[in-house]
Amino acid sequence: MSVDPYLLAKWLHILSSTVLFGTGIGTAFQMVWAMRTGRLETIHSVASGVVVADWLFTLPAGIVQPLTGLWLVHLAGYGAGEPWLVATYGLYLVALAAWVPVVRLQIRIRDMAGEALVREEPLPGAARRAFRV
Repeated sequence: MSVDPYLLAKWLHILSSTVLFGTGIGTAFQMVWAMRTGRLETIHSVASGVVVADWLFTLPAGIVQPLTGLWLVHLAGYGAGEPWLVATYGLYLVALAAWVPVVRLQIRIRDMAGEALVREEPLPGAARRAFRV
């Protein structure tokens, strides 16, 4: 039994977009909910899980997404420089440019919450400011 390459590329592309969207919405919700509690243990635990989810799910899906997209472009016979594809590349870069700083902020919040836990201090204002960004 052979698999149609276009169907496989399309399936992987849709799966990776679902993982990107689902993980993005899910981790954002979890961070908002954790920060709303104001409980340091909760914030640290959730931020730690969110950072892990970004590395385990978002990053691989973010790599697979453009690769399968280019594979689909090739299989469908489109030119890589088609205007609608160039616009898509630009939008993907905008999303990437938004995601990278968010991950850095999540790591900072996790680290600040962890340090505050060890020192038995409240969550620093810098962590709340990082969250509001």
